[in-house]
Amino acid sequence: MRYLFTFLILLTSLSAQNKIIVGTKTAEPFVIKQQDGSWGGVSFELWRVVSNELQLNYDVIEYDLEGVIKSVETEEVGVVVSPLTITAEREERFDFTHPYYVTGLSIAVAAKEEAGLLSLFKRIISLEFFQAIGALVLILSVVGFITWLFEKDKNPDQFGDGRSKGLWSSFWFAAVTMTTVGYGDKAPKSIGGRVVALVWMFAAIIIISSITAAIASALTVGQLETNIKGLGDLYKSSVGTIAESSAESFLVDKRINYSTFKSVSDGLEEIANGNLDAFVYDAPILKYLIKNYNLGSKVKVLPTTLEPVYYGFAIPEGSKLREELNREIIKYISDKKWEDVLYTYFGE
Repeated sequence: MRYLFTFLILLTSLSAQNKIIVGTKTAEPFVIKQQDGSWGGVSFELWRVVSNELQLNYDVIEYDLEGVIKSVETEEVGVVVSPLTITAEREERFDFTHPYYVTGLSIAVAAKEEAGLLSLFKRIISLEFFQAIGALVLILSVVGFITWLFEKDKNPDQFGDGRSKGLWSSFWFAAVTMTTVGYGDKAPKSIGGRVVALVWMFAAIIIISSITAAIASALTVGQLETNIKGLGDLYKSSVGTIAESSAESFLVDKRINYSTFKSVSDGLEEIANGNLDAFVYDAPILKYLIKNYNLGSKVKVLPTTLEPVYYGFAIPEGSKLREELNREIIKYISDKKWEDVLYTYFGE
């Protein structure tokens, strides 16, 4: 009996030595706290596989971003399971495992849908609309001028009677031919003029389609328009992000004024309510929250990558777990099962 008791004490001691503290921070879809208090999400899906392979026992402690960074720096935790961005500044304070997910910083902005006569008028007087009309006038002028060169002497009744009047008649002929209206009041008689007219009839089919598409694009481009289209527009906008994040470091480096929010969802809500122009953060987290909080009609993520982002597990500097963790992480993210995990949360 005494030997059994000694064995149990020894077993408990070994188990305690093998038990580590895992620090984390809620960051959907990478870290999701379930209603029963358990943890899920992309990062924990990976961690469960890795910890099982290494036979690690662990307890989880939740922090905010600032707290979780401090916890690994002071070795309060043995590993941080959260989408922490690997940066040079953080590498000076603690270590990281091999990256398990690569993404980028992006910008969330308001998706404003404009409607009504005022919106239509704004788009009609837009630069894009005038560029499309200008291209059309230029093409008609060129075709009309070539036609006039062939017809001004051989068909003076329709394309003559002075240079200005003849050029206008040629422009009119090119326009009605392109639109297939063909009033019949102007028709070339010279061989060169007829060849130009024949070529123009076929070419106009393609050109009119392209011009129509350009004009339609100019008229509809403002339906989901935003004043922010890239990094340069952030300097004159109200911008939000999360304190102590890599996104904050990026904004500081670029000397962009910003305000911080407690959570990403709070920042997105401020955009939806019209109180904030832009929110800079990791693209997959922005997209996931916009979709799951039903903000798609009010907020969108620009197709712009401000800076690449690499996620890894954070560990105390010089941790003996680093090599073992790296080996298991690389093995798992190379497996098709990892693709299935990503598909479950991102659909891609």
